[in-house]
Amino acid sequence: MVEDKISLPPAAQQLIMQLQTYQQQLQSSAMQRESFSVQKIEFERALEELEKTKESEVYKSVGPILVKTTKEEMKKELKSKLEMFDLGVKKMEKQEEKIREKAKETQDKLKAMLGKPDSSAA
Repeated sequence: MVEDKISLPPAAQQLIMQLQTYQQQLQSSAMQRESFSVQKIEFERALEELEKTKESEVYKSVGPILVKTTKEEMKKELKSKLEMFDLGVKKMEKQEEKIREKAKETQDKLKAMLGKPDSSAA
């Protein structure tokens, strides 16, 4: 059995490695964004439940204990955390877009180097 190996120039190999790195970065960023999104949803639900309660004092979990706090303080805290997670999601989305742009540029360079026309221009 004869193996056909395609020999790529070192520059092309480097671009391929760069594309793989971008792909890994995208996966990592997507996982972080998903984690932020899930946590954001949990805090949104907690805020909704807090809005429903008629109590002026509530309990929050701090490590292994529950601590009494006011409903208004808890609202402020939840809203602050919601903003933090929302900013995290937006930051991850921007980061992913930049990585996609770099990957596209690298892919275009690789296609040009290997003499293949841009298939997305059709």
